[in-house]
Amino acid sequence: MKAMILAAGLGTRLGPITANRPKALVELNGTPLLTLVIRRLQRFGFDEIIINVHHFAEQIIQYLQAHNNFRLQISISDEREALLDTGGGIKKAEWFFNDNQPFLVHNVDIISNIDLKALYQYHLNTQAMATLACKERPSSRYFLFNKQLRLCGWENDQTGEQKTAIPVAADEIRRMAFSGIHIIHPELLRQVNQVGAFSIIDAYLQLAATNLINCFDIGDADIVDVGKPKQLQLAISEEFKVAMSNEIETSA
Repeated sequence: MKAMILAAGLGTRLGPITANRPKALVELNGTPLLTLVIRRLQRFGFDEIIINVHHFAEQIIQYLQAHNNFRLQISISDEREALLDTGGGIKKAEWFFNDNQPFLVHNVDIISNIDLKALYQYHLNTQAMATLACKERPSSRYFLFNKQLRLCGWENDQTGEQKTAIPVAADEIRRMAFSGIHIIHPELLRQVNQVGAFSIIDAYLQLAATNLINCFDIGDADIVDVGKPKQLQLAISEEFKVAMSNEIETSA
């Protein structure tokens, strides 16, 4: 199975930590975030991976070479000339997904114990064009789904901004926070007409009316965005290490 790791970001939220290294190589209890994500993907059967790079790209490339690509088939999508955001980055790597099979996208700064096999199987069962792993939890931004968990819109609680893809009654909306993990069918990319840098969220909202884009409710699974200093410190804590022991094992 194929997967993409989004690792091209500047990591500005982590401030001085990313002044001389990419976010992907920031360590959590001695293990780079990139290693943690690769190990998770490998554990669930993803053996062909593409990683987009921009900020300190050469460090990521050298790191992978030094670790023999973790004995996987790993390709690089080079964005050193221009950072393409999430949508543009995935679109640039479209060539990699030439087997017409759904692939998983995983942000490099996300640590979770989501069952990726269950997520992938749910996507296959629903025959959706995209499936977003989400959870009912406090957040500043939410995807909006109807009772059938079909994507209907998006909103920003802090700014009040709202985007509607499919009209739905207010009492039927489920507000879910996105995990940064999703499954996409390559056919969806063929329908994306944006070029250059753009958000995959905007692409989803534009295509949701004519394509089934749904939610996989991760329920009680844990998720932490360690791209934020406070959350990174949380992930270093002993309590978190115990709760997520299988996800943050130290390097061999």
